[in-house]
Amino acid sequence: MDVGLDGRVALVTGAAGGIGRAAAVRLAAEGCRLALVDRHLPDAAGFEPDRVVAASADVTDETALARTVAEVERRFGGLDVVVGCAGVSGPVGTPLDEVTPRQWREVMDVNVTGSFLLLRATAPLLRRSPHPVAVLVASDSALVVSPGMAPYCASKAAVLQLARAASVDLAPIRVTAVCPSIVDTPMSRADLGIELGLAGGFDDMPYPVQTPDEVAASIAFLCSPWARAISGTGLVSDFGYSARSGFPA
Repeated sequence: MDVGLDGRVALVTGAAGGIGRAAAVRLAAEGCRLALVDRHLPDAAGFEPDRVVAASADVTDETALARTVAEVERRFGGLDVVVGCAGVSGPVGTPLDEVTPRQWREVMDVNVTGSFLLLRATAPLLRRSPHPVAVLVASDSALVVSPGMAPYCASKAAVLQLARAASVDLAPIRVTAVCPSIVDTPMSRADLGIELGLAGGFDDMPYPVQTPDEVAASIAFLCSPWARAISGTGLVSDFGYSARSGFPA
């Protein structure tokens, strides 16, 4: 499906794997020129060499982000799309009163401060685009809670509200968030202690699992002209679980 992104320049963080990699692949298929950003240098293999730049940058490092944005401007002359996929889960299965301050700060630094610094660093270039848009990867954990994941849930709620606030402060830049439930990524597999993967081979799971490509499709839509009226909100993809009542009827 052509969503109208051909020729646009997109920067994707967390592009070394998981949702970030899937988003980068999808945006490339839609005709975007790409900046792949991750704290571990993303592999640019499979992308057209003259349409991609790969950079090693930690989203918590303001200087590294500024350097990366400057390289994108030098290479492509501007920026139209920003997708913030970099994130960590932090302690899983740990009650709030057993979470250490260091663990709390690590999750907040990457998920929340990293998203803030990304928007702050890219806003000047985005403002020069006729169709500027930023999408942050939040989670259904911004809206519902699983036991033992307080730092992650709090951080993703903050990311969702950051997207809303940024849509007001940075207008006319469109800023939205995606809020998926469990996605088959290396991070999710590690959190759940599953080695081979979730979707497809785990039909006996008591809950549905989506693929990174499915989340990437939602991201591509939100980045596209088809979503030009959508800003300041989150797209929840959780198979309808958050709509269910606990009433025993």
